[in-house]
Amino acid sequence: MSSTPHEQHGDWYEIRIQGRLDDRWSTWLDDLDLSHTDDGTTVLQGPVADQAALHGLLHKLRDLGLPLLSVTQTDPGNPSNPDPST
Repeated sequence: MSSTPHEQHGDWYEIRIQGRLDDRWSTWLDDLDLSHTDDGTTVLQGPVADQAALHGLLHKLRDLGLPLLSVTQTDPGNPSNPDPST
């Protein structure tokens, strides 16, 4: 049974947190793309290998003390970013 590229790289997620994270945090947060909205939200997007990696990422965000707003599984070709200026 062959695996699809989606299975090889994990599912894509969009994670929104309250507050602004500088781009330098991207490496520590599993190289997810960071962007910001005008309302002070940081949006992290990218592939997450599996559920264990997702929980690890959420623990890192918890340790930063930034409120978690949402976690959404997304399609890499169709991110749900309502603010195109970010």
